[in-house]
Amino acid sequence: MPAARPVRIAPSLLSADFAALGEAARAMEAAGADALHVDVMDGHFVPNITIGPGVVAALRRASALPLDVHLMIAPADPFIEVFAAAGADILTVHPEAGPHLHRTLQSIRARGVKAGVALNPATPVSALDHVLGLVDMVLVMTVNPGFGGQAFLPLTDKIQAVRARIGDATLAVDGGITADTAPRVIEAGADWLVAGTAAFAGGPGSYAANIRALRGVA
Repeated sequence: MPAARPVRIAPSLLSADFAALGEAARAMEAAGADALHVDVMDGHFVPNITIGPGVVAALRRASALPLDVHLMIAPADPFIEVFAAAGADILTVHPEAGPHLHRTLQSIRARGVKAGVALNPATPVSALDHVLGLVDMVLVMTVNPGFGGQAFLPLTDKIQAVRARIGDATLAVDGGITADTAPRVIEAGADWLVAGTAAFAGGPGSYAANIRALRGVA
Protein backbone atom coordinates (compact mmCIF):
# COMPACT_ATOMS: atom_id res chain seq x y z
CA MET A 1 0.00 0.00 0.00
CA PRO A 2 1.44 3.43 -0.91
CA ALA A 3 2.29 5.85 1.87
CA ALA A 4 -0.39 8.36 2.74
CA ARG A 5 0.08 11.79 1.21
CA PRO A 6 0.68 14.52 3.82
CA VAL A 7 -2.29 16.80 4.35
CA ARG A 8 -1.45 20.50 4.17
CA ILE A 9 -3.49 23.37 5.58
CA ALA A 10 -3.92 26.59 3.61
CA PRO A 11 -5.90 29.17 5.60
CA SER A 12 -8.05 31.36 3.37
CA LEU A 13 -7.34 35.02 4.02
CA LEU A 14 -10.89 35.83 2.89
CA SER A 15 -11.84 35.12 6.52
CA ALA A 16 -9.11 37.33 8.00
CA ASP A 17 -9.42 40.92 9.17
CA PHE A 18 -8.74 42.86 5.97
CA ALA A 19 -7.43 45.78 8.04
CA ALA A 20 -4.62 43.55 9.32
CA LEU A 21 -3.81 41.05 6.56
CA GLY A 22 -0.05 41.22 7.14
CA GLU A 23 -0.49 40.42 10.82
CA ALA A 24 -2.85 37.57 9.95
CA ALA A 25 -0.34 36.13 7.48
CA ARG A 26 2.48 36.26 10.03
CA ALA A 27 0.27 34.77 12.74
CA MET A 28 -0.80 31.89 10.53
CA GLU A 29 2.80 31.19 9.59
CA ALA A 30 3.73 31.09 13.29
CA ALA A 31 0.72 28.86 13.98
CA GLY A 32 1.93 26.18 11.57
CA ALA A 33 0.03 26.82 8.35
CA ASP A 34 1.56 25.32 5.21
CA ALA A 35 0.43 28.00 2.74
CA LEU A 36 -1.83 31.03 2.49
CA HIS A 37 -4.83 30.95 0.18
CA VAL A 38 -5.60 34.32 -1.40
CA ASP A 39 -9.01 34.80 -3.01
CA VAL A 40 -9.01 37.40 -5.79
CA MET A 41 -12.56 38.38 -6.79
CA ASP A 42 -13.66 40.91 -9.39
CA GLY A 43 -17.40 41.42 -8.80
CA HIS A 44 -18.01 40.04 -12.29
CA PHE A 45 -16.98 36.40 -12.40
CA VAL A 46 -18.19 36.11 -8.79
CA PRO A 47 -20.54 38.45 -6.88
CA ASN A 48 -17.90 39.96 -4.61
CA ILE A 49 -14.80 42.16 -4.86
CA THR A 50 -11.70 41.51 -2.76
CA ILE A 51 -8.06 42.33 -3.51
CA GLY A 52 -5.56 43.00 -6.29
CA PRO A 53 -1.88 42.39 -6.99
CA GLY A 54 -0.72 45.18 -4.67
CA VAL A 55 -2.12 43.30 -1.68
CA VAL A 56 -0.52 40.07 -2.87
CA ALA A 57 2.83 41.89 -3.04
CA ALA A 58 2.31 43.14 0.52
CA LEU A 59 1.50 39.61 1.69
CA ARG A 60 4.66 38.37 -0.02
CA ARG A 61 6.67 40.79 2.13
CA ALA A 62 4.78 39.74 5.27
CA SER A 63 5.22 35.96 5.05
CA ALA A 64 7.54 33.34 3.60
CA LEU A 65 4.67 30.85 3.21
CA PRO A 66 3.67 29.84 -0.32
CA LEU A 67 0.96 32.13 -1.68
CA ASP A 68 -1.80 30.15 -3.36
CA VAL A 69 -3.61 32.83 -5.38
CA HIS A 70 -7.08 31.86 -6.59
CA LEU A 71 -8.14 34.08 -9.49
CA MET A 72 -11.93 34.32 -9.47
CA ILE A 73 -11.78 36.88 -12.24
CA ALA A 74 -12.68 37.00 -15.92
CA PRO A 75 -10.82 37.42 -18.11
CA ALA A 76 -7.87 36.06 -16.15
CA ASP A 77 -5.18 36.22 -18.83
CA PRO A 78 -4.44 39.97 -18.67
CA PHE A 79 -3.65 39.69 -14.95
CA ILE A 80 -1.39 36.64 -14.88
CA GLU A 81 1.82 38.62 -15.30
CA VAL A 82 1.07 41.14 -12.53
CA PHE A 83 0.03 38.51 -10.00
CA ALA A 84 3.08 36.40 -10.81
CA ALA A 85 5.30 39.46 -10.39
CA ALA A 86 3.56 40.25 -7.09
CA GLY A 87 4.87 37.00 -5.63
CA ALA A 88 2.25 34.31 -6.20
CA ASP A 89 3.65 30.79 -5.95
CA ILE A 90 0.51 29.19 -7.41
CA LEU A 91 -2.02 30.83 -9.72
CA THR A 92 -5.32 29.00 -10.01
CA VAL A 93 -7.82 29.84 -12.73
CA HIS A 94 -11.29 28.64 -13.69
CA PRO A 95 -11.94 27.01 -17.07
CA GLU A 96 -14.85 29.45 -17.52
CA ALA A 97 -12.64 32.53 -17.02
CA GLY A 98 -11.15 32.60 -20.51
CA PRO A 99 -11.54 31.10 -23.96
CA HIS A 100 -8.34 29.04 -23.99
CA LEU A 101 -7.52 27.21 -20.74
CA HIS A 102 -4.49 25.51 -22.28
CA ARG A 103 -2.97 28.84 -23.28
CA THR A 104 -3.71 30.34 -19.87
CA LEU A 105 -1.91 27.52 -18.09
CA GLN A 106 1.04 27.85 -20.48
CA SER A 107 1.20 31.55 -19.64
CA ILE A 108 1.25 30.87 -15.90
CA ARG A 109 4.00 28.27 -16.11
CA ALA A 110 6.07 30.44 -18.46
CA ARG A 111 6.40 32.89 -15.57
CA GLY A 112 7.85 30.30 -13.23
CA VAL A 113 4.62 29.93 -11.24
CA LYS A 114 2.74 26.72 -10.54
CA ALA A 115 -0.56 26.43 -12.40
CA GLY A 116 -3.87 25.38 -10.90
CA VAL A 117 -7.37 24.75 -12.23
CA ALA A 118 -10.43 25.36 -10.05
CA LEU A 119 -13.59 23.33 -10.60
CA ASN A 120 -16.83 24.92 -9.45
CA PRO A 121 -19.55 22.55 -8.17
CA ALA A 122 -21.19 22.44 -11.63
CA THR A 123 -17.92 22.30 -13.61
CA PRO A 124 -17.36 18.75 -14.87
CA VAL A 125 -14.16 16.86 -14.18
CA SER A 126 -13.81 16.51 -17.95
CA ALA A 127 -12.71 20.16 -18.04
CA LEU A 128 -9.28 18.80 -17.10
CA ASP A 129 -9.04 16.74 -20.27
CA HIS A 130 -6.11 17.70 -22.49
CA VAL A 131 -4.49 20.07 -19.96
CA LEU A 132 -3.29 17.70 -17.25
CA GLY A 133 0.31 17.99 -18.43
CA LEU A 134 0.19 21.68 -17.50
CA VAL A 135 -1.61 21.36 -14.15
CA ASP A 136 0.24 21.38 -10.82
CA MET A 137 -2.88 21.64 -8.68
CA VAL A 138 -6.62 21.08 -9.00
CA LEU A 139 -8.87 22.99 -6.62
CA VAL A 140 -12.28 21.38 -6.14
CA MET A 141 -14.81 23.90 -4.90
CA THR A 142 -17.29 22.47 -2.41
CA VAL A 143 -19.21 25.75 -2.36
CA ASN A 144 -20.13 28.13 -5.14
CA PRO A 145 -17.33 30.71 -5.23
CA GLY A 146 -17.70 34.29 -4.12
CA PHE A 147 -18.27 34.32 -0.37
CA GLY A 148 -16.77 32.73 2.74
CA GLY A 149 -18.72 30.93 5.41
CA GLN A 150 -20.90 28.83 3.11
CA ALA A 151 -22.08 25.31 3.92
CA PHE A 152 -20.11 22.37 2.56
CA LEU A 153 -21.55 20.65 -0.52
CA PRO A 154 -20.96 16.87 -0.27
CA LEU A 155 -19.10 16.39 -3.55
CA THR A 156 -16.90 13.51 -2.39
CA ASP A 157 -17.58 11.49 -5.56
CA LYS A 158 -16.22 14.37 -7.61
CA ILE A 159 -13.15 14.68 -5.38
CA GLN A 160 -12.51 10.95 -5.84
CA ALA A 161 -12.89 11.28 -9.61
CA VAL A 162 -10.37 14.13 -9.70
CA ARG A 163 -7.93 12.21 -7.52
CA ALA A 164 -8.09 9.24 -9.88
CA ARG A 165 -7.46 11.45 -12.88
CA ILE A 166 -4.64 13.81 -11.85
CA GLY A 167 -1.87 11.47 -10.74
CA ASP A 168 0.75 13.23 -8.62
CA ALA A 169 -0.71 16.72 -8.99
CA THR A 170 -1.90 18.39 -5.80
CA LEU A 171 -5.61 18.06 -5.01
CA ALA A 172 -6.97 20.92 -2.92
CA VAL A 173 -10.52 21.33 -1.66
CA ASP A 174 -12.07 24.67 -0.73
CA GLY A 175 -15.46 25.41 0.77
CA GLY A 176 -17.04 24.64 4.11
CA ILE A 177 -13.93 22.85 5.39
CA THR A 178 -14.11 22.18 9.12
CA ALA A 179 -12.87 19.49 11.48
CA ASP A 180 -16.20 17.75 10.79
CA THR A 181 -16.11 17.85 6.98
CA ALA A 182 -12.35 17.44 6.53
CA PRO A 183 -12.28 13.67 7.13
CA ARG A 184 -14.62 13.05 4.18
CA VAL A 185 -12.53 15.27 1.95
CA ILE A 186 -9.25 13.65 2.97
CA GLU A 187 -10.68 10.15 2.55
CA ALA A 188 -11.79 11.12 -0.95
CA GLY A 189 -8.20 12.04 -1.83
CA ALA A 190 -7.52 15.68 -0.93
CA ASP A 191 -4.03 16.60 0.18
CA TRP A 192 -4.60 20.36 0.66
CA LEU A 193 -7.41 21.76 2.81
CA VAL A 194 -8.36 25.40 2.20
CA ALA A 195 -10.13 26.60 5.33
CA GLY A 196 -11.40 30.08 6.09
CA THR A 197 -13.85 30.32 8.96
CA ALA A 198 -12.49 27.21 10.67
CA ALA A 199 -8.91 28.45 10.51
CA PHE A 200 -9.58 32.00 11.73
CA ALA A 201 -12.23 31.25 14.36
CA GLY A 202 -11.42 32.67 17.79
CA GLY A 203 -8.74 35.11 16.66
CA PRO A 204 -4.94 34.82 16.64
CA GLY A 205 -4.77 33.03 19.96
CA SER A 206 -6.73 30.14 18.45
CA TYR A 207 -4.98 29.79 15.09
CA ALA A 208 -2.52 27.08 16.16
CA ALA A 209 -5.27 25.00 17.78
CA ASN A 210 -7.48 25.44 14.73
CA ILE A 211 -4.74 24.21 12.42
CA ARG A 212 -3.98 21.28 14.73
CA ALA A 213 -7.67 20.35 14.72
CA LEU A 214 -7.79 20.35 10.93
CA ARG A 215 -4.50 18.52 10.59
CA GLY A 216 -5.42 16.06 13.32
CA VAL A 217 -8.34 14.63 11.38
CA ALA A 218 -5.85 13.32 8.81
